[in-house]
Amino acid sequence: MVASGIAIGLNKGHVTTKRVLKPKPSARKGRCGKRVGMIRNIIREVAGSAPYEKRLMELLKVGKDKRALKVAKKKLGTHLRAKKKRDEMSGLLRKMRAAGHDMKKAAVKK
Repeated sequence: MVASGIAIGLNKGHVTTKRVLKPKPSARKGRCGKRVGMIRNIIREVAGSAPYEKRLMELLKVGKDKRALKVAKKKLGTHLRAKKKRDEMSGLLRKMRAAGHDMKKAAVKK
């Protein structure tokens, strides 16, 4: 709603122009940078998955998504973190399947 310059009514108030401000540094809090993301990926490749993450992947393989969510929630503490972890693990499974599928194709061509 834009102010009309009149003292009464829904759009009352002095007419002003909206200032365009640059975003505060706090606006990007929690976002993952390029360097940090790359380092985390390397660590995941080297260290592998935690035992509870392996269990989550097994549950997701057999189609027990709800059970996987419950296990993740018990380990991580909050529903939101559990949902994020379940999505991450299902994405990892998808990547592994795709990589396995590509390997099979390469083996058939030879």
